[in-house]
Amino acid sequence: MATWNSRGLRGSTLEDMINNTNEYYRQKNLALVQKIPTPITPIKIDKDSSQITLAYFEKDSTVDYIGVVQGVPVCFDAKECATDTFTMRNIHEHQIRFMEDFERQNGVSFLIIMFSGRNELYYMRFEELKGYLERVQNGHVNNFKYNELDPNFFIRAKGGALVHYLEPLSRDLDDRG
Repeated sequence: MATWNSRGLRGSTLEDMINNTNEYYRQKNLALVQKIPTPITPIKIDKDSSQITLAYFEKDSTVDYIGVVQGVPVCFDAKECATDTFTMRNIHEHQIRFMEDFERQNGVSFLIIMFSGRNELYYMRFEELKGYLERVQNGHVNNFKYNELDPNFFIRAKGGALVHYLEPLSRDLDDRG
């Protein structure tokens, strides 16, 4: 079983930004999307701070977020990358399977990737992700580079939405026909 430690907090800034955006969307009646907690079993708890210092994951999680946007079911995962090279090892097989199953049910799956060195966010369509996965299966290195990404799917802040993913989601839906 996987264990948890402070490395698990790496994406907390991105998640805070997404959580704030989702609350903004909810208040504006644009979307209802919630963070899915990862079930853990605590092993060690710091007696002074009452914080969990070691735990294990009870089971594989699905994705970070799930909900509905104007009647469209969505699920997505938030990933962070400090460099211009994103390693595919950051995406787990059980997450890919869940996203694929979600798409089969006419939902929309995607990643939100924060390139923290550039302070830029990217909406990665599931089809694009599958293309990179297929490339790896065909012997390509297990990553993709920032400069390979579609400029139409970078995410900009807008109004009260720090991670305004509804615009690239709309483009994604348009491309699906």
